[in-house]
Amino acid sequence: MDITRFSPNHRLDPYIREYIIIESDTDLSNSMIPDTSMAMAIRFKGSTAFTTAAGIDMLPSGVISGLRNEARTVRYSKGTGNLIVVFKEGGVAAFCAQPAHELFNQSIAADNIFTAPSIRDLTEKISEAPSHTIRIKQLERFLESSLQDAPADLLITQAVEVMQKQKGIIRVKELAASLYISQDPFEKKFRARIGCSPKKFAAIIRIRNLINNFSTYGSLTEATYEAGFYDQSHFIKEFRQFTGKSPREFFAAPQIW
Repeated sequence: MDITRFSPNHRLDPYIREYIIIESDTDLSNSMIPDTSMAMAIRFKGSTAFTTAAGIDMLPSGVISGLRNEARTVRYSKGTGNLIVVFKEGGVAAFCAQPAHELFNQSIAADNIFTAPSIRDLTEKISEAPSHTIRIKQLERFLESSLQDAPADLLITQAVEVMQKQKGIIRVKELAASLYISQDPFEKKFRARIGCSPKKFAAIIRIRNLINNFSTYGSLTEATYEAGFYDQSHFIKEFRQFTGKSPREFFAAPQIW
């Protein structure tokens, strides 16, 4: 599998973390763990599917995925190419008026958000592009033309920054109070902008931070307490839901991306 990453231009940088082009020259399955950002995928060759307990769910050429609280398995066919847009936290609001929490644990066709003709045109241009650089340029033209006049929500931006700084170990009630807003309206604003409740978002940050820094811990017990869990059994249960594997199984398996 070949993975190439690109940074957004200055106009799109406030809303997009990065672009990722994934190409597979063999049939391949990859387990993807939850992230703090929504994503859009444009498939420009081959086929891609989600593998679920119910079977294989083939994906359309354009897909937008909301935040999730559990792992999912993506199957890439031989010769598949996908261009992924990874939005910054809340960044999708610049392109879509739909409340982000309505996509929680969902992956929908991109033509539910953008117009079907525009997605078809984008997919064709990306498929026919002679290089990845041209693919990114075509994508950015599309995204720039789709920008809406959606002002940033500075309160939610600040909340996300605090949660990340605290590695997700924070009480929502105390966070809301520090931002001078009562808890109920804060949670409503947060869900609509970010895509899940503050509590779920903090849990994603906690587990991802533990995964990213696992090699620095002396033991699983140390990692458990550093991540804010009170006991190892509670941690293992949440970790298994998050990744689909026990900590031992997860860290023994190679992570593709």
